[in-house]
Amino acid sequence: MNDLLIKGATVVTDTEEKLTDVLIADGRIKDLAEHLDPSGASVIDATGKIVIPGGVDVHTHLCLDVGFTTASDDFYTGTVAAACGGTTTIVDHPGFGPAHCALDHQIKAYHRLAEGNAVIDYSFHGVFQHVDDEVLRTMSVLADEGITSYKVYLTYDYKLSDRDVFRVLEQAKKDKVLITVHPENDGVIATLRSRFKQEGKLSPHWHPRSRPAECEAEAINRMILFAKMAGDAPLYIVHLSNALALSFIKNARDRGQQNLYAETCPQYLFLDDRLYDALEEDGLPLGLKYLICPPLRTPSDQESLWNGLQHDIQTVATDHCPFFFRTQKIRGKDDFTQCPSGAPGIEERIPLLFSEGVMKHRISLRRFTDLCAANPAKLFGMYPQKGVIQKGSDADLVIIDPCKKWTVRHSVLHSNVDYSAYEGMELTGYPEYSIARGEIVAHNATFTGTKGKGQFIPRKRYDGDPL
Repeated sequence: MNDLLIKGATVVTDTEEKLTDVLIADGRIKDLAEHLDPSGASVIDATGKIVIPGGVDVHTHLCLDVGFTTASDDFYTGTVAAACGGTTTIVDHPGFGPAHCALDHQIKAYHRLAEGNAVIDYSFHGVFQHVDDEVLRTMSVLADEGITSYKVYLTYDYKLSDRDVFRVLEQAKKDKVLITVHPENDGVIATLRSRFKQEGKLSPHWHPRSRPAECEAEAINRMILFAKMAGDAPLYIVHLSNALALSFIKNARDRGQQNLYAETCPQYLFLDDRLYDALEEDGLPLGLKYLICPPLRTPSDQESLWNGLQHDIQTVATDHCPFFFRTQKIRGKDDFTQCPSGAPGIEERIPLLFSEGVMKHRISLRRFTDLCAANPAKLFGMYPQKGVIQKGSDADLVIIDPCKKWTVRHSVLHSNVDYSAYEGMELTGYPEYSIARGEIVAHNATFTGTKGKGQFIPRKRYDGDPL
């Protein structure tokens, strides 16, 4: 692999933004300095551009089997889309395996799915389906193999009881691993969905009403208190969607609770619940495109989340889980409860947040890189290998043209799906180059990488607040 020299850009490092050159050799960052000698290197003239660390998306669902269908992106198509959008590392949430399977069953299965297919580096979270002594013992075994985070669900078929959640949190504290949680109150959801079905309230309009903000907020508050009782066990709230839930997180931190983190997603920053009433097209309810869990919330919730990005929310991930609208999500056209939950977004995250956050002065450039790269890498045990531009780190970089104006169109994106949730949005700023381990994997919306080049990243244990 030839050396690669990026010249003349504003580079966002872990300490500053500065005009500097970046020299890449053997897949790593070799040097950062002004006016580096280009001899023997391929040169990218990035004058007027911005170089950020490659994006780290710690919430994706590739190959997700939901029982009656499977997410439309696999580890090839999904990581191609990620690369073209400026993301160079993912941590995927595996779906459920067979009933009573061992904790490592899905990790082994996902290694087989990703190896030889992923075009960027990847890792996996563990997922709980039941809890017993053997499962708790295996947590530490998997952590030694680099699986240092696990997910619990408070709803869906393999939801955990309060007793089992608390046992997991206590074990996580001992093993120094981070517990992520899908927080919704299953009893409330089951009651409301059943009632709406009996009353014939089956259009997408009723989806957010079957999973109200209080349903999410209650579950988050319960998990916060469980983590506190488990000795401030490390806890990470995924896909935070509403202001009430955010207030519970802020209150807990104000009370002194440690090791508590929150993630939100672009869909909760850019889309709102009015989309569930979208007009029909060819007789099909377009609101099904946005059927995700938790649902889209109100514009007021959006504003609270934007404010929370300043200090109270640590990461922006995607929860990328695509299904074809016309062949998969349309299953819910007569009954929203039959629609697979999820939406695409792995390619849109970096451009959306740069355009509507940085360029509109809602967040700083440094905060943007923290939310999309540095913080997820730190929290999930990949820093400073990932998430930072410094000597010795992996050469995962994105060169953004801050002046390029473009319109989000499904036709120019790469996810294996038939729509974008952000269709028609006019953005400023585009990831012109994505570089992964020193290889240019995307250039101007064209994938240039290599299938199977991505490597599994064993991650470090959680050892105290890294932020």
